Amino acid sequence: MGYKWYFVRCQSGREDSIRKQLETRISVKGLQDVVPQVLVPFERVTDLKNGKRRIVSRKLYPGYLMVQADFADPEDPRIVDARATLRGTPGFGDFLGSRGEPTPITEEQVSSILARMSDSEERPQVAINLHKGDMVKIKSGAFDGFDGTVDEVNPEKGTVKVTVTIFGRPTPVELEYWEVEAV
Repeated sequence: MGYKWYFVRCQSGREDSIRKQLETRISVKGLQDVVPQVLVPFERVTDLKNGKRRIVSRKLYPGYLMVQADFADPEDPRIVDARATLRGTPGFGDFLGSRGEPTPITEEQVSSILARMSDSEERPQVAINLHKGDMVKIKSGAFDGFDGTVDEVNPEKGTVKVTVTIFGRPTPVELEYWEVEAV
């Protein structure tokens, strides 16, 4: 069997429940050999809320699912049944492709998405909601209470470079993302 991955439109915000429904329907009809996997692409992100760090899942493609399936022979009754089962699920939009015909994702794209998901499981990304030029207030450390301008944001390290005016001179300071807040 030649399994390929496909993107599927679905109702945004309901990706997980639709994935569960699809898996249940496929399993009940015994079509796991045609559609072995349904996936919601996500990444783990460290977020700061009310002064507390927490790790949350953020969808990579809101409103889309990934389906692994073998649609090689469109005349095969099992494949026709699998496609009808998928399309008959509430909240399921349609496959990405021309005129509703499923267009598979390239192996490079699949590898990239799966690698991004597994990397974020091991080492969650930091969600820094600041951009270059934003005004911030430093809320801890030696520069507590100073205002500054964001020069650089580094999500990999979880740091923000801020220019602070000290004694009338602009001074660059590198801080942890949780040490600053947007003004």
